[in-house]
Amino acid sequence: MRITVNGLKVYYVIAGAVSRPAIVLIHGFPMGSEMWQSQIHALKRNYRVLAYDLRGQGRSETGDGQFTVESLVDDLIALLDELRIERAILSGLSMGGYVALRAIERYTDRVKGLILCDTRSEADSNEGKLARASTIKAIKKDGVRRFATSFLRDALSPSGFSDVRLVRAASRIICKNRPLGLCGTLLAVAARTDTSGFLPKIEVPTLILVGEQDRITPPDLSGRMHAAIQCSELHTISHAGHLSNLENPSDFNRRLLEFLYENFGGQ
Repeated sequence: MRITVNGLKVYYVIAGAVSRPAIVLIHGFPMGSEMWQSQIHALKRNYRVLAYDLRGQGRSETGDGQFTVESLVDDLIALLDELRIERAILSGLSMGGYVALRAIERYTDRVKGLILCDTRSEADSNEGKLARASTIKAIKKDGVRRFATSFLRDALSPSGFSDVRLVRAASRIICKNRPLGLCGTLLAVAARTDTSGFLPKIEVPTLILVGEQDRITPPDLSGRMHAAIQCSELHTISHAGHLSNLENPSDFNRRLLEFLYENFGGQ
């Protein structure tokens, strides 16, 4: 389904009864809401599950390609308003985690729980900003398909990258994105704020998940967030890299369901 949010059409899927606790799945770069299919299936019986394509990615519109993480947070809150979701559990992977952390910093009363997956609170270093600039150049020069292969080589564990079916499925999601949207998103995440100082102020139940072989946001970064957020728990997902929900969905979903049931019920 599509809905107009802040002047742009945003694609979303929603499942589960209105009476159930609401959980929003916020995808990582350069993916889309399709990356959450296994989690939607696992959650929809006991929760109201919302997954959507962020501005500039998937089936959502890009606009002029000039936006920030603040724009992505504005879109999230406007989407919740349109769907009449007053408070939600936010689950963000990688870039989705950046959006979730900034959202709770700006709209604390709208967030009842956090799930931070393969992400970090720190802003990009100078080296990180230069890497994103290089990626923009590569996408414009070589196209999205070649970028997808390069990204997945870094994002998946070695065993995951050798899984032809997994690579093909993930690449298909990435290749649905438009170069303008991907490049705009890269500029947005490069310019994002550092949310590390807000972590000790988080008072909602928080789950932190990270792939044991995540090279993009290594487990030690998740450990820092866990140390700073008093009401958090941390679990490592075995046999997984940066896209831990895709590489080991059974372990990922088990940790997700245990956390949700313990803190929010849902039965």
